[in-house]
Amino acid sequence: MSQALTLARPYARAAFSMAQDENGLAVWSNALGFAAQVAADPRAASLLLNPQLTHAEAVALLSVDGAGESFSRFLALLAENRRLAQLPEISGLYEELKAEAERVVKATVTSAAELPAGELDVLKAALKKRFGREVELSTAIDASLIGGAVIDAGDVVIDGSLKGKLSRLQAALAQ
Repeated sequence: MSQALTLARPYARAAFSMAQDENGLAVWSNALGFAAQVAADPRAASLLLNPQLTHAEAVALLSVDGAGESFSRFLALLAENRRLAQLPEISGLYEELKAEAERVVKATVTSAAELPAGELDVLKAALKKRFGREVELSTAIDASLIGGAVIDAGDVVIDGSLKGKLSRLQAALAQ
């Protein structure tokens, strides 16, 4: 996986740079997301590896209407360098660069049960204050947490779950 990210990183930076130059971060985000989703599909992935598929056909398969000529040239470059399989990684790295440029932190709140909208608003405000950035919050449910929540905001993980507290207590008692 780290090799795939290493190969994808310069392409993601190039895509981000072109998108910024065109003031088209959102357009490129959608186009890369679509192309990555197609490239990640096992049937499409095997088709993209087929030597009989021309670069132009691969670009046509992965392009989305309205993405622009520069996006098509980017896909053609990936096809020429046999890097179409790295599209999911390129898209993920691009999204990280985009979030950084827009000063947005993407956080996931995992709880044992669904949280009310009011609590999510309080969490979002607290995270915005802590990071000094806008926060995009998504939720997930994991009944094994028993209670509380785990907040995953990239490099920062805040484990306030009952399961996590019990694990830390168990580790402290074992010492």
